[in-house]
Amino acid sequence: MFNPQWLTSFATLAEIGSFTDSAERLGITQAAVSQHIRHLELQLGPLLLRSKRPLELTPAGRALLDYCQQVDRAQRHLALRLSDDDVTCGEVSLISPGSIGLRLYPLLLALQKHYPDLSVRHRFAPDSEVMDAVLHNRYEMGLVTQKPDDKRLVAEKFAEEPLELVIPAGASVHRWEDLEALGYIDHPDGQAMATRLLSRRFPGNPGVRNLPQRGFSNQIGLILEPVARGLGFAVLPRFARLAFARPAEIAVATDNVELVDTIWLIHRAEWPLSARAQQALRWLKNSMYNS
Repeated sequence: MFNPQWLTSFATLAEIGSFTDSAERLGITQAAVSQHIRHLELQLGPLLLRSKRPLELTPAGRALLDYCQQVDRAQRHLALRLSDDDVTCGEVSLISPGSIGLRLYPLLLALQKHYPDLSVRHRFAPDSEVMDAVLHNRYEMGLVTQKPDDKRLVAEKFAEEPLELVIPAGASVHRWEDLEALGYIDHPDGQAMATRLLSRRFPGNPGVRNLPQRGFSNQIGLILEPVARGLGFAVLPRFARLAFARPAEIAVATDNVELVDTIWLIHRAEWPLSARAQQALRWLKNSMYNS
């Protein structure tokens, strides 16, 4: 049986790759982290290649990291089971893409206000990070835009979200030339989203890369700021547009062509969602289109 603090120090070091940063995250000294690793290496042999930057695990180190993750999963599973009787207290953890997260996080806070002993933990992340976080039990629930085929995950349809062509209030878009005149506001998923939607709206168009780019933001809550100021257009999922603080300053260019994405709820297949998580999901589904 290994000292739990030694294992925590090792797992943190394996994730971060730096003794200094690991010590800062753990709230202990760098010397303490080094001592914990030395204790483990006395029993297991070399765990790290210290000459590499970032640090590289030896085969023994990878085996120990797998063990740490198994212990962590077991502890989280036990905590969920032991605390599942009372849905009014404990943690609700959700990781999701930015757009739907903007819609759901305020609703989760409303649930927490109703049950003050709940603790809401939410993170914005792309699909790949969402799946990894759920698989490794860092979050109980996740939302993704692409249905995973990993048998360790259960995927259920949670919501639908159209992509929208968002333009400044008072502007109009009927032809590709109108988009060229406005210019494009990009974001990390912008090229892919714009290509998918605009290829349907304007078949045979030259492509979004040929449009004048008027700006870029990696903060989903700020992407529509330049649009509201008349500096260009953007293509975003609907919930991102609904979360914008000044809706009167933007508009949606509509026609008969729609592109609707499915949002999938994922969780581990080996055990059911906690009663708290199930309650939170019912709350979200009842609230997200009615508030």
